[in-house]
Amino acid sequence: MRRAVFPGSFDPLTIGHTDIIDRALPLFDEIIIAIGTNSSKKYMFDLEKRKEFIRKTYKDEPKIKVDTYKGLTIDYCQEIDSDFILRGLRNPADFEFEKAIAHTNRKMSQIETVFLLTSADTSYISSSIVRDILQNKGDVSLFVPKAVSEEF
Repeated sequence: MRRAVFPGSFDPLTIGHTDIIDRALPLFDEIIIAIGTNSSKKYMFDLEKRKEFIRKTYKDEPKIKVDTYKGLTIDYCQEIDSDFILRGLRNPADFEFEKAIAHTNRKMSQIETVFLLTSADTSYISSSIVRDILQNKGDVSLFVPKAVSEEF
């Protein structure tokens, strides 16, 4: 089975994330959207709310699973028998950062990282921008899936 892990904090899930996930669906038998937990990080949405946003968005897609993990992504991948990490790239800075992580992960394990470029119409979207809009009582409906926007 070709299983990919798409790791992130998804605080919140954006249409940039869903663009990558939707385009990766034909490439894999299963995609696990894995929410990494970090007790020292302050999130806008609690873990259950972030899981709910993802589950609602992909409720009709049997190839999508949602899970959480702590620690190294490669350890989690080995635990669930996944040979692939899925990552989206928005810009050259993302590429340089993700390339270093991918090389490190491959050196430490046999897990390959698969990169997809974001679509031109979603490449500027980030969770931090969405959080800033939300904190200032702005309309995020153009930047997030319905499961997220219907909360506001």
